[in-house]
Amino acid sequence: MKVIEVVTEALSLDTVSAIADTVEADDFHSTAVDKDGQQLMRLLVTDDKLQRAPDLLQGVLGAQPQAHILVLAVETALPRPPDTESQKEDSATSARESLYASVEKNARLGSNYVVLVMLSTLVAAIGMIENNLSAVIGAMVIAPLLGPNLAFGLSTALGDLALMRKAVTSLVAGIVLAIGLSALIGVFWPYALDSQDLLSRTVPGFDTVALALASGVAAALSLTTGLPSVLVGVMVSVALLPPAAALGLFLGAQDIALAGGAGLLLAVNIVCVNLASKIVFLFKGARPRS
Repeated sequence: MKVIEVVTEALSLDTVSAIADTVEADDFHSTAVDKDGQQLMRLLVTDDKLQRAPDLLQGVLGAQPQAHILVLAVETALPRPPDTESQKEDSATSARESLYASVEKNARLGSNYVVLVMLSTLVAAIGMIENNLSAVIGAMVIAPLLGPNLAFGLSTALGDLALMRKAVTSLVAGIVLAIGLSALIGVFWPYALDSQDLLSRTVPGFDTVALALASGVAAALSLTTGLPSVLVGVMVSVALLPPAAALGLFLGAQDIALAGGAGLLLAVNIVCVNLASKIVFLFKGARPRS
């Protein structure tokens, strides 16, 4: 359940009231008109009907430079709604604007992102060389690759070129950094790169495709329905970071054949993760407003 506060000209009261009726708002109130002719109007809307209200309000009030629309979360509402309504809200998709704000923030290419990619690559590379599964899992936990992938999937679903460029820039920077750092490790590593865990990252197959598709679906669902994003981030990182680190290690060791296999696996996983996430966004109704 959300509270939508609209600050607009008092002449728009009837229009906003009609929109409240259209979206079946649970409650609609308005305050007194201030000295500037502005009025505060408040709608109480359930999550399963949330997206339509801002869309209609933006379409009507978009031409008013002083108009503002705020969407506020409701922590608790009493009396409790019936179970059928609660189930509808639980299955509802977050509003487009909320999805966008969350995704855009996590897709930024900043110092924290770069440092986390470097640390996760270092841990993953050494973990795979030593067949240390615990170290590899630890690297997946800190790898920040979920944000750019979600941003790319959402940007393609919404047709947002600006967000798409930001997502691609962050994702490419992270992958290139992971490959470059692991290649440096491969150059100076004094022993053979023949561990089972490392070699397994050079053979793409249907199982890896299924893993990448499942990771993409889970990533999109984590954003639209509130699944724990940390755990889903581990899934996405499993599909992307180990193949990138393996590619760099074999390039550093000048083993072009194995590097080619790791590169192919990385490319397949990137495509599958983003394709699956985009399909989920479209299925959940994440489409452009106009």
